[in-house]
Amino acid sequence: MELVFLGTGSGVPSKERNVSAIALKLLQEQNSIWLFDCGEATQHQILHTTIKPRKVTKVFITHMHGDHIYGLPGFLSSRSFQGGEDRLTVYGPEGIRDFIETSLSVSGTTLTYPLSIVEYTEGPLFEDEQFMVSCKQLDHGIPSYGFRITEKDKPGKLLVDKLRNIGIEPGPIYQQIKEQEVVRTNDGQVIHRDDYLGSAKKGRIITIMGDTRVPDQHESFVQGADVLVHEATFGQEKETLAHAYFHSTTTQAAMLARESHVGKLVLTHISSRYQQGDDEMLVEEARNIFPETELARDFYQVIIGSK
Repeated sequence: MELVFLGTGSGVPSKERNVSAIALKLLQEQNSIWLFDCGEATQHQILHTTIKPRKVTKVFITHMHGDHIYGLPGFLSSRSFQGGEDRLTVYGPEGIRDFIETSLSVSGTTLTYPLSIVEYTEGPLFEDEQFMVSCKQLDHGIPSYGFRITEKDKPGKLLVDKLRNIGIEPGPIYQQIKEQEVVRTNDGQVIHRDDYLGSAKKGRIITIMGDTRVPDQHESFVQGADVLVHEATFGQEKETLAHAYFHSTTTQAAMLARESHVGKLVLTHISSRYQQGDDEMLVEEARNIFPETELARDFYQVIIGSK
């Protein structure tokens, strides 16, 4: 599981940062990639990575501001030319369907793959055998959401020695025991799976927040995440401006991370008023409150290892 930051700026592209887009690579887990936001020129950013657009199967849009959606029509179109055949699902707030369908219609674009569009509201959003995704409405000028991606716990390792002690040698039955709660052997033994598995391996949790102020009510949503991705449009000196424009500061994001007991905080969505020379100042503001903080730049990567 790996996060790749394709764009880390806010509002408009700059020479140093493109606008918002984050890829969550789940190649080992699902042989797929999920995209969170798709700002202008996201497909250009992808060209500088190993990401294959045909591997992107889900796109999650935090909100409908242009710096988070203007790259979407181009990406959807280009995916057709780059071998995309599998279904792609776009999840977004109200308005995302009109935006996509109008863009494709007026440009005469025909996709070579099936496209699903889901307009969501707060609450559970998606679940399969491996992951659950839920969303929460945040505090922004228009409806903006955060996503909590939870990997389900994995069963513990099969206790082979314990099985051998009762006369069950390795073979196809081991797979049956892993997959079934109760297995009856040929000689009549009844094997309860939970008695022969080690401790479950805890799943990983990532929270990716859209544009927002940082009220206390976000704490339960991000609680205990291995990685919290949070906007830090402004440094602490612009706290009043951040509040007026429904954004967060470096220190506000750090306080949320500290109070929510997350493993790592990654700051993104940085205002173009800050140049590369300001990065150290911005990240130190946050680290003074929450030491496990990183400031993302375009193409920054975070590997979220197994627990």
